[in-house]
Amino acid sequence: MNIEDFRDAIKRREYVEKISLGEWADGIEECCKKEIEILMTDIESTIAFLKNDCTSDEFVWISEIIDDLAAKTQSKELIECYKSLMDKFPEECKTYSIKESIEYAEAELIGGSEDGQN
Repeated sequence: MNIEDFRDAIKRREYVEKISLGEWADGIEECCKKEIEILMTDIESTIAFLKNDCTSDEFVWISEIIDDLAAKTQSKELIECYKSLMDKFPEECKTYSIKESIEYAEAELIGGSEDGQN
């Protein structure tokens, strides 16, 4: 994963949010697609980024796309790593309902356990 490309995509996402006055815009969708593309290129390096370099702001922005990322990668390890950041960023979790984002992401994983849980 290219961290600088990811951070540039986040900056672009913030910019589009600002100029669209908080309304959902096509540019936001494009930014989200770019973020997903970057994060899914190398799951191992994405997990390393999450564990070692992810900021609270980046954590929040990823929550916006974590379910789509889970659907595309089908990586339970990625979701577990992301979930582990909840302890590191508790205020962001409360403010941005990140637990719910993670639940949506887990629901995107195909082939959960036998009892229907992921």
